[in-house]
Amino acid sequence: MPIIEISSLSHPGIEVFSTLTEAQLRNRIEPDKGLFIAESPKVIRVALDAGYEPLALLCEQKHITGDAADIISRCGDVPVYTGGRELLATLTGYVLTRGVLCAMRRPAPRTVEDTCRDARRIVVIDGVVDTTNIGAIFRSAAALGMDAVLLTRNSCDPLNRRAVRVSMGSVFLVPWTWLDGTLGDLARHGFRTAAMALTDDSISIADPVLTSEPRLAIVMGTEGEGLPPDTIAAADYVVRIPMAHGVDSLNVAAASAVAFYQLALLRDRNI
Repeated sequence: MPIIEISSLSHPGIEVFSTLTEAQLRNRIEPDKGLFIAESPKVIRVALDAGYEPLALLCEQKHITGDAADIISRCGDVPVYTGGRELLATLTGYVLTRGVLCAMRRPAPRTVEDTCRDARRIVVIDGVVDTTNIGAIFRSAAALGMDAVLLTRNSCDPLNRRAVRVSMGSVFLVPWTWLDGTLGDLARHGFRTAAMALTDDSISIADPVLTSEPRLAIVMGTEGEGLPPDTIAAADYVVRIPMAHGVDSLNVAAASAVAFYQLALLRDRNI
């Protein structure tokens, strides 16, 4: 693999790590040319294990024979850009605490049918735009037995750099795709839908009717307003998490973890 020493921020090839915006990396005009950035050796290894294609690496000099050595070996002939700690901190906007970034090719988009074919428990993320919440939801989905993730187009991109970092690579472990239709379309794939919302007719998340459903889609709404009224009305169930001390709701990432544990992990393990 070529090791390329850089001494300035104008070096050809490093723009993917510095000047390209998330929208430019995603490349909506030509999706097959889209990229994303994975950070830290752990996250990069998870992506490589999942079959993602590396295109370029950026790391501190000391990591070439240290934390990044096995990654560089696995990446074959991709260029490895390296420089001093101060230069790379200027380039990325912060000190690389683990010293390694990897530009990778975006995978071809999946269809909803392919994503959900063998799934029994999926989550629909509706309008969640915070990158930290998206990463946390994916991490919980992977850890707590969810089979797939669908996102509405007004949600944050799961391959956003921060979302990938917060997920600790879990975004590479759970099949996901964009949902361009409605909740009603999921019925064609055999799913009943459970909207997480506070309404007068909501049922407890512990209701046995939910765990008895063979295929269930858990629908999570935005950080502020929650789910739109028409989405709630279209769901087969409206579900609440019982709370103490007068607390009315949880952050969407925390609520998703509770829902996944109750409706996926406990069901699968018969706990």
